Amino acid sequence: MTDLGDFGEFSADADTDSSASGDVEADSTGSDSAASSADGSTGTSTEPTDDFEATSVEPRGEDVGIGALCVSQGLRVAEDEEETSLRAYVTHGNRSSIRIGSYLLAPYPDGETLFCRITGLEYAQQYHADDATEIHARRAMRTDEVDESDYKFVAELEPVAVLYDDDGELKRRMTDRVPKPQTVIAMADDTEQIKTGLKMPEDGVFLGHLSVGGEKVRTAASPPTIDYRIKDDYEAGDPLIFRHTLIAGGTGSGKTHGAKNILRQFLAEERTYPMDDGREVSPAVVQFDPQDEYAQMHDDNPDLDDEFARRLEREGVAYGGHDETTAFVPKVGDASYAAGHHSAQQVEFTIPFTMCRTRPWLVSGGSLNDNQYGALTYLIDRFFDDYGDDGTYAEFKSFLDDPALREELDESGRVHEATYDAVRRRVFGFDDVFDQDARPITELIHQFVRPGGLSVVPTYHVNDTRATEAVVLALSSLLIDEKLSNDPFFDRIKETPLVLGMDEAHNFLTDADSVQARKVISKFTEAAKQGRKERLGLFLITQDPQDIDDAVFKQINTTVVLNLGDEDAIKSVNIPSTLESKVPYMEKGQMVVYSPDNSEPVELVGLPKCLTRHGRD
Repeated sequence: MTDLGDFGEFSADADTDSSASGDVEADSTGSDSAASSADGSTGTSTEPTDDFEATSVEPRGEDVGIGALCVSQGLRVAEDEEETSLRAYVTHGNRSSIRIGSYLLAPYPDGETLFCRITGLEYAQQYHADDATEIHARRAMRTDEVDESDYKFVAELEPVAVLYDDDGELKRRMTDRVPKPQTVIAMADDTEQIKTGLKMPEDGVFLGHLSVGGEKVRTAASPPTIDYRIKDDYEAGDPLIFRHTLIAGGTGSGKTHGAKNILRQFLAEERTYPMDDGREVSPAVVQFDPQDEYAQMHDDNPDLDDEFARRLEREGVAYGGHDETTAFVPKVGDASYAAGHHSAQQVEFTIPFTMCRTRPWLVSGGSLNDNQYGALTYLIDRFFDDYGDDGTYAEFKSFLDDPALREELDESGRVHEATYDAVRRRVFGFDDVFDQDARPITELIHQFVRPGGLSVVPTYHVNDTRATEAVVLALSSLLIDEKLSNDPFFDRIKETPLVLGMDEAHNFLTDADSVQARKVISKFTEAAKQGRKERLGLFLITQDPQDIDDAVFKQINTTVVLNLGDEDAIKSVNIPSTLESKVPYMEKGQMVVYSPDNSEPVELVGLPKCLTRHGRD
């Protein structure tokens, strides 16, 4: 048996000494002799003469795309989205550029292409190992890098559409076929493919640039960004401007900035619409403005430099102050209007009480029940029958103060005395609204509604909420009634395409139990339903979309959502759940657009600068 005790007595020094002794010399001599006899050489070199050839583990050729479809967990396309399984392995060098929401292309062998979107990203283990250990954690804490080659990076994909060529024209259809395993996927970077895949129109009203996660989608074209527009012609149905738009966003989200930029496109010189008589007419815009910000659209933005202007011109975006902007200032009591922040023309007006003859709810105070509203309607009809069409609000108050009238109506059973008193209390208090020392709005219609003109109605200077509501509802109901009438009194309104803009729309179109609220909602709902036929578009702006009545909300075709922090508000705008989660985290100017008749739901980034003057110094 071999004695292993020598291993216990091993000494490095002893080993070194022995290497210099005659034992090594003898061994070397023997080795040299053997080598000499073997190859005929007399040298003493022991260097190896044969080397192994190094082989690269990298595949030959150049990588195309960012990865390939994998079938390890299924490769399936189904009618039910939940049953669809489409996953792709992303190679190491491409992982840092991949984002949820990015658009990808997966070609079919016959030339068609699957256009899809990333909905999930996942790291998975390459090899079975338990890395939830102390040693793995401490090793990670002591190094600056992660070896991603140890992990699989997998992207979950949502098929959006199949792209195909139809006589030289790129078209889309619903996803009806599954791609092949190991199909190479690539980032979508062609403008035509992306616009076709998302069903985005080439022309129309500019809203912003397509983005993913707040970053603009870039292409190889010039300009590299992709403009998003809403349809504005009759080739594919009615222009979406007349199918109504809602802009929802919280304070500081860029809501007014974005609204001004969109309205500026409505007022572009080249924008016209055909009328029944064959004329091409530019739209008129009437904007109700509770914060007194929209009259600034008359003026240029001094921060809009020449380079930015050239970019806008290349993309066909209208910009600059709109000369045809007029501020129609309601005369309400002693309230005074200051306009140092804009240079638009100012026209003062008043609401004539005669408008209440066909709209008795304007003077109802907003809290009458059905029985009281019926009594009010009867009293107003009788008043105008007695006083004529020029009857004033002051005369109406005197009319109601007549005790003989009260007694007569009570005794006849026409209006009970308690109901009479309730009506009288509620219609009093409008002295500052009706028949003020200014021209009635009914005498200013040709100025108020003019093709290509922007009429702004500021109400910031009016401190009485009740008076503000009366002014806004009087003007909006006048415009709607004339637009929808088959026998209009004001042909100018009927024969002009009209955009009716309303900021803080939740204050006027909220669901309520009063007769006045129901009348207003009914009127706007009817306007929304018939708007496309009469060329009337609603442009509603709000930070509380959940307060807008559902009857109106259901008629909105284009919803633009900026940052909203309230969960109820986000739920109310009815955007896809995949986009809902992004809304609270969007930065200023980021938006989600949901317009089913225009495109797939998309993320946009608005212009960083306002196209007209914006903000007060």
